[in-house]
Amino acid sequence: PQYGLVFDAGSTHTALYIYRWPADKENGTGIVSQVDVCTVDVLGDSLHLRDPTEFGGSGASCCQPCSKSSPAIVSSTTWCLSPSLRREQNSTKAEQVFAEVTKVIGEYPVDFRGAQILTGNEEGSFGWITVNYLLETLVKCSFTGEWTHPPAEDVVGALDLGGASTQITFFPGTTIDDSSTRALLRLYGANYSIYTHSYLCYGQKQALKMLIASLHQDSPSPQKVSHPCYPAGYQENVTMAELYDSPCVHAPSTPSPAEVLTVTGTGDPTACSTAIQKLFNFSCEANRTCGFNGVYQPPVRGQFFAFSGLYHTFHWLNLTRGLSLSLVNATIGQFCNSSWKTLQKEFPTMNGTCLRDTCAASSYALTLLLQGFKFNRTTWLNIHFVQQVANVDVGWTLGYMLNLTNMIPSETPQRAVGLQRSNWIAATVLLAIMLILIFCLLTAMCCQRNSSGYERL
Repeated sequence: PQYGLVFDAGSTHTALYIYRWPADKENGTGIVSQVDVCTVDVLGDSLHLRDPTEFGGSGASCCQPCSKSSPAIVSSTTWCLSPSLRREQNSTKAEQVFAEVTKVIGEYPVDFRGAQILTGNEEGSFGWITVNYLLETLVKCSFTGEWTHPPAEDVVGALDLGGASTQITFFPGTTIDDSSTRALLRLYGANYSIYTHSYLCYGQKQALKMLIASLHQDSPSPQKVSHPCYPAGYQENVTMAELYDSPCVHAPSTPSPAEVLTVTGTGDPTACSTAIQKLFNFSCEANRTCGFNGVYQPPVRGQFFAFSGLYHTFHWLNLTRGLSLSLVNATIGQFCNSSWKTLQKEFPTMNGTCLRDTCAASSYALTLLLQGFKFNRTTWLNIHFVQQVANVDVGWTLGYMLNLTNMIPSETPQRAVGLQRSNWIAATVLLAIMLILIFCLLTAMCCQRNSSGYERL
């Protein structure tokens, strides 16, 4: 088998995935399976970009055990991608990160093929490949052991919400009018033309930063912020530097970094929803369908699988079981109406930051799906919230590896050709007869030669 190593360094985590596929592929694409996964001891690319050398120790923490415990991996061709930096950052810093990655991985017996920054559309496309591969809508093994290819209409859509960006990808079944949102894929001998778009800065972490900055800019008092998505009774102090430390958040003027703001929760679900909607531009041009911010999007079609932040946000509120939209709305509204003291009593072991942000995160996810991606009361039931499919974590890395196998030459293993038992018996008897005949012929020749000599004598 061949192996591939993929580093995923997102805005909230970094992990190393190990994949394996047989050398003889199916119609040019490998049948890939996950061997192992290792979480690196850093929080995503933000730490890497502050100090690129941090990867030296953290990356080695995953590479070293793999090279020791899996000798077959290091003797095979290995492909790596690291990291997927999902924020707008200084290109010089990014190059320093890549140089450090190359240095660290180069110390191990692997065939390192380089590091790169994925585009948002690539991330969306690879997530779509992962979901459909695990659901067996791209290729499926029949009862006879042969690989079959389901029709293209069987594929499902993918909805991904990360920390810095969010992606929607699906097979629209119609012509895609905007070529910048079209991805052409060839997998297992079949061609797919899918719609995909990534909205940078609309990941959950960055969206909540934009929300509090917007509330601050609309506040009548520059030192106080009333936050309707925070529970009533919650209060904290933040500096201007913390508030405007993201490239996704634009300060109205040059702020004083040390200036302290007081943020007070008011627990108002209606005002929370209104404030979140201000982060989007829902208007579309005439005769044009779109998602938000004027980006073209055909109408959603078919079943969708939502993962990453979308799953975690709704799972915590127990809303991932195919519930009606009215019940989802009611549950989120009830939570957002709860006071900070009540929530602390009901969830004493939960992290304080997560408890504070749950109302904002769930309200944002709901607005993104309904008004951003244009799902409605009917199509809402077509969304399936999952963390895993077939016991494998859903994300872009498996899809990246699958797509990459298209470019890796097949190495057909040598096979020993065997014979059936009856053929072996026949061959053995035939060989024995041939040996007997040869022996008799040689004996006759020797006897004839001896007889001729005696007559001459």
